[in-house]
Amino acid sequence: MPLSLTALYAAILALIVLALGINVTVHRVKLRVPLGDGGNPQMLRMIRLHGNAIEYIPLALVLMAVYELNGGMHVALHIVGIALIAGRVLQTWGMWATGMTTRGRQIGQSLTWLSIAALAVLNLWRVAG
Repeated sequence: MPLSLTALYAAILALIVLALGINVTVHRVKLRVPLGDGGNPQMLRMIRLHGNAIEYIPLALVLMAVYELNGGMHVALHIVGIALIAGRVLQTWGMWATGMTTRGRQIGQSLTWLSIAALAVLNLWRVAG
């Protein structure tokens, strides 16, 4: 069974992760920080933007793929996939300019957590039913 919906969202999320990774390198050059954060709050923020995406996106994609493989509802996958992408974009936007907690950061992280929770519940429901 093809995983076309998971592939779609994985590709979009991979581009986000790649952009965040490139952003870290650009900031390393700009701020002259060869390793770690160099004690620079801006560098730390860029590293955490990338790290946060890496911490959550793979788990979401695994849950999405398993749900799709088990014949899950395509509408549910689209809803969760769109919410996950929106969450990652909002979280990045909310954290880009400041290390302070912002509304975008809160909404983005909440959407990410809700997406993962929804996928976990959908998978449990699928195997229990």
